[in-house]
Amino acid sequence: MYAQASDNNFIAFNISSQDKFQHSQNVPSLSEVSLFGKIWDKHRANTDKVLHYYAKANEHYFHEYAWRMRMCSELLKFQLVPDESEGFFKLKLLDARFCRVRYCPVCQWRRSLMWKARAYKILPQVVTDYPNYRWLFVTLTVKNCQIEELRENLDLINKAFKRFTELKAWPAKGWVKSIEVTKGRHGVSAHPHLHILAMVPPSYFSHGYLSHAKWVALWQQCLRIDYQPVVHTSAMSGDKPLRVYAKHHNPSLLIPEILKYQVKESDLVGDREWFLELTRQLHKSRAIAVGGILRQYMRELEEKNQDLINESEETDEVDGESLYFRWERKLQRFNIE
Repeated sequence: MYAQASDNNFIAFNISSQDKFQHSQNVPSLSEVSLFGKIWDKHRANTDKVLHYYAKANEHYFHEYAWRMRMCSELLKFQLVPDESEGFFKLKLLDARFCRVRYCPVCQWRRSLMWKARAYKILPQVVTDYPNYRWLFVTLTVKNCQIEELRENLDLINKAFKRFTELKAWPAKGWVKSIEVTKGRHGVSAHPHLHILAMVPPSYFSHGYLSHAKWVALWQQCLRIDYQPVVHTSAMSGDKPLRVYAKHHNPSLLIPEILKYQVKESDLVGDREWFLELTRQLHKSRAIAVGGILRQYMRELEEKNQDLINESEETDEVDGESLYFRWERKLQRFNIE
């Protein structure tokens, strides 16, 4: 048997028939047949770590989070979908129960996939409607703060960004804003910052252009602070500089940078006390916001209760065999039922 990972939750099997697959005496685990299965194992194992952090905390609602996370994605139902290649099948995620706890590693990963899938579907229409517009990737930062002061600093950042968008010099006609929080080098601090996908008119690079120094000055003005903040407007994305993306006018190439995790998974599991305080500080805060002319296209990115079975994975009601993989906590992997 040979298996290969493909887009999102598709796993292709090189087998002669469904019957042969179903009756094999040595059916491997999900991680043994696909690299994508290893990704499932990694996120689910980290979910177990996080739920133990919550279970040992004093707050009652943390205990509720732990209970919900214990049930999260314990059973995955995949549909066997014939591939165009003879003898191949794909596994397509058909059903799973997700806890929707904000910092559940599985649900954070699923939510990021959902955001990206929706954006990839929507952006071609935006490009069609505004073919000559350019796209910028901007990162706006402030100094690190103590983790206990994170909410206060996020309020400061969000208010400053609103002031920025109201300035005459603000160049974007539409934007997607995401908040990322990373752990500070000294372990007790936090580094909140904004990632912006900014849609600017064709005239931006000929007149109305903001130099790096101007971006920094305006962001400092809006923050109302006495130091120069770090601003990136030509950040690398993958191995290509921003000017390459601006030249090709393709915002889809920047989506992975904008709609990634709000908190790195390594930070979620790295320090229990830092993580618990992060949860308190970010309670009911918004991770994604859309503004300007992009809001009419991408408003649904701000919705709270999204379907975490990615839209690209939805299947029609057709006859077909299904396979189930159950999380084996002791083995830290998904085994076939």
